[in-house]
Amino acid sequence: MGSKSTDDLRQELMTQSSIDSYIKENRPYFADRSVTELLTVLFRKKSMSKAELARQAAMSEVYLHQVFSGRRKPSRDRLLCICIGMGATLEETQRLLEQATYAQLYPRIKREAILCHGIVHHTPLSEINETLFAENEKTLF
Repeated sequence: MGSKSTDDLRQELMTQSSIDSYIKENRPYFADRSVTELLTVLFRKKSMSKAELARQAAMSEVYLHQVFSGRRKPSRDRLLCICIGMGATLEETQRLLEQATYAQLYPRIKREAILCHGIVHHTPLSEINETLFAENEKTLF
């Protein structure tokens, strides 16, 4: 079985008359990992405790444990805080956003360009927030 790109899947979806057939034929191509699983895999690559991550992500340890256990789904901004706190790459962040069914960061939007720059350059969350505030953009927390 060959690989199908997202564009291939999109085209097939638009031309398929039956959603049931589409799902059956393309089941192997659907994203099958939850945000919790992806976060856990990413977190294990980092050499930090969850307490340190909670501090770096500007959130309570209780909330963070609820996210990692799957009991809470973080908002897009909270997920970005976790990614920034973990020192995730832009690619890892974009994948987590996509898996959580949130829009990926779009650098044509000033706020999102600030976030992308901060992620790429491993800028601390507090500094990213200061820049957002200085540019009259909504802060992450």
